[in-house]
Amino acid sequence: MCAIMGYTKRDMDRETLLAAFARTASRGPDDTRVMDVGPGTLFFHRLAIMGVHPEGMQPFTASDGSAVVCNGELYGFRKMREELSAKGYAFQSDSDCEILLPLWREYGAEMFRMLDAEFALVLYDAATDQFIAARDPIGIRPLYYAESKTGGLLFASEPKNLVGLADEIKPFPPGHYYMDGQFTCYRDMTRVAQVCRDDLGAVCRKIREKLIAGVEKRLDADVPVGFLLSGGLDSSLVCSIAARLLGRPIETYAVGMSTDAIDLKYARQVARHIGSHHHEIYITEEDVLEALETVVYTLGTYDITTIRASMGMYLMCRAIHERSDVRVLLTGEISDELFGYKYTDFAPSPAAFQAESEKRIRELHMYDVLRADRCISVNSLEARVPFGDLDFVEYVMSVDPSKKVNIYGKGKYLLRRAFEGDWLPESILQREKAAFSDAVGHSLVDDLKAHAERTYGDGWREIAEQYAYHAKPFTKESLLYREIFEKFYPGQAGMVADFWMPNKSWKGCDVDDPSARVLSNYGASGF
Repeated sequence: MCAIMGYTKRDMDRETLLAAFARTASRGPDDTRVMDVGPGTLFFHRLAIMGVHPEGMQPFTASDGSAVVCNGELYGFRKMREELSAKGYAFQSDSDCEILLPLWREYGAEMFRMLDAEFALVLYDAATDQFIAARDPIGIRPLYYAESKTGGLLFASEPKNLVGLADEIKPFPPGHYYMDGQFTCYRDMTRVAQVCRDDLGAVCRKIREKLIAGVEKRLDADVPVGFLLSGGLDSSLVCSIAARLLGRPIETYAVGMSTDAIDLKYARQVARHIGSHHHEIYITEEDVLEALETVVYTLGTYDITTIRASMGMYLMCRAIHERSDVRVLLTGEISDELFGYKYTDFAPSPAAFQAESEKRIRELHMYDVLRADRCISVNSLEARVPFGDLDFVEYVMSVDPSKKVNIYGKGKYLLRRAFEGDWLPESILQREKAAFSDAVGHSLVDDLKAHAERTYGDGWREIAEQYAYHAKPFTKESLLYREIFEKFYPGQAGMVADFWMPNKSWKGCDVDDPSARVLSNYGASGF
């Protein structure tokens, strides 16, 4: 991970801007650079992953005064660099992001559609004397924007950079670029041009091939790589694929409550099966409650399920940072949005399933992707998400939803069938899903709820009313998180669409808690 910031004017106190940018120094602890370009300024904190030598430091500049800062990984950049070299461009580093200015000069805004990448960037074009910003189609890399009181535009990796600099902070829409005063969508991952009519065998074969390719490209790094292993289907598949591709033991990490960790035993089974060097991190109720305020500030959200799931992830990543030399972590996010949650078993039709998947993909950057980015980056690590591979997502979204909806008596059937064989133990391949926050230990969620009960009395609803301007808290637990959020991000609740909840309009999903534990079909998921 890195941190970027840009301001299109120079009418703000430099020390104020530097202090704001310093709030995300942990995203890029290796080096910092600030550069005035045109009428504004670019800021960069570096975490060296590709091209770790000083020549890879940003901003990258061109002879005409153009410049760019980018937090991203551009997969397949070497081939693009060769093509640009053939056109006369010279490169000084092994950094993937050095190709961005030559690409801009050759293709302009068309280049964003060409990138196989997870990225956020701010670019100054000296020829037109304007700033351009863009974000990857899923929003895996964070970017926020705000208008200063003098009409300048601020762009930054995280909202904490912008607090106090502007009145309203907004998430930069994924798959868009900003230029000429407006946002333009260059790629919508939820838009299916043509429904894929492949038969079941072909669908599963392509899912397997495309996920393997997504993992393979994310193994490319000039620093040590590790893997988060929950013992659930998604992270287990990522680890199994990586171990097979690398042909050597990989470093896997699992987290659980010291009292009732559900997933640790399953993670051990996977680790034994793939022969990984496996590390277990135990956490306690005291660890969780002590970290709660830090986690909410780190996330910049008040969402219940995001915070619950972040507690274990944050503490695990903190331990990885403290105890190892790993700098990149592969994770299993974005599978649920494509193949279904426990609650999507209640989808009334294939069309309803597809519409729900589209909604979840559009909002990912505010929930699971946000969680993975912040918990990992605040600990000076980089997250890579193979299930978010653009080719993979595009294909799965195009598959006939009548094949994706659960008509098989087993959720995520296509993904399970795609990896039948010796990829995983059969018990793991067929294991029912348990929510990450619950699987770290049911006691984690119970401890947080009990803490909220101790914090608020019978008058909690009156307290909640002051936050009715957006997503009013509806339980003591949600009020607890909201009050912490408002302490650090006053009046900015609109950065998140709403609470992540199952589709309450569906029969069986009208619940008052986001955990899959409250659904009637949870069954053996938590055992």
